[in-house]
Amino acid sequence: MTQVAIEVHNLSRTFGGRRALQGVSLSIAPGEMVALLGASGSGKSTLLRHLCGLQRADAAPGSRIQVFGRRVQADGTLARDVRAVRAGVAMIFQQFNLVDRLPVLTNVLAGALHRTPAWRWLLGRFAEQERQRAFDALSRVGIEHCAWQRASTLSGGQQQRAAISRAIVQGAKVILADEPIASLDPETSRRVMALLADVNRERGVTVLVSLHQVDFAFAFCPRTIALHNGSVVYDGPTAMLSTERLRQLYGAASDELFTPSREVDLADAQLPALQTA
Repeated sequence: MTQVAIEVHNLSRTFGGRRALQGVSLSIAPGEMVALLGASGSGKSTLLRHLCGLQRADAAPGSRIQVFGRRVQADGTLARDVRAVRAGVAMIFQQFNLVDRLPVLTNVLAGALHRTPAWRWLLGRFAEQERQRAFDALSRVGIEHCAWQRASTLSGGQQQRAAISRAIVQGAKVILADEPIASLDPETSRRVMALLADVNRERGVTVLVSLHQVDFAFAFCPRTIALHNGSVVYDGPTAMLSTERLRQLYGAASDELFTPSREVDLADAQLPALQTA
């Protein structure tokens, strides 16, 4: 039987009387690249934070989250070894989550903290092997020349590439990317998505990426899970989505799902077009 990379069953979360997630269930196979699509407030970020145990779900019978068979949480309680499980799950955030004053290489080395003795990272004495691994990861995303710059000096696209390098150094089997291109221009967005697709294809890493823009889902993600008001309203091939279907699911909010000034003709979109860009 093929092992499941991510398994979610009956997940709900309430904030101040408002249901952010409502009975979410899904399963993602190893090596898939999946778009998590939805307008603002649909529950995308909340779901991703639950998947790596950064937030606890409501207590509910049968509620559970597992990553490669290891429990993250169940019935509203985090697993005792959740930190060990997180070592195999990398989060990439919209706002990059780099330490501005530190060199880019040091930020990337943060991916190795889970396997580095505390005294080494407290003193900044990472093993030469780890330093080389971090530099190689920066080379892979094309910003090795920025290794000794302060992170604050990088452009948005470069910072997101540094965040992807950190995930590579971490050796994660799962990458959860939370709106990684929301603050980037279209061309830089394409490059960042292409890098995520390369990591997925070359390393077999399972990637779940939350998106507003449906055209990027079509270009890079064979499968889409769509959320609306905290519930899964579509889970299937991206190619089966259409402008009409999205308007049925989201109503007026569907306008958020198209790249500004260009509503994509989804019927003409070609899935592999940008994956090798």
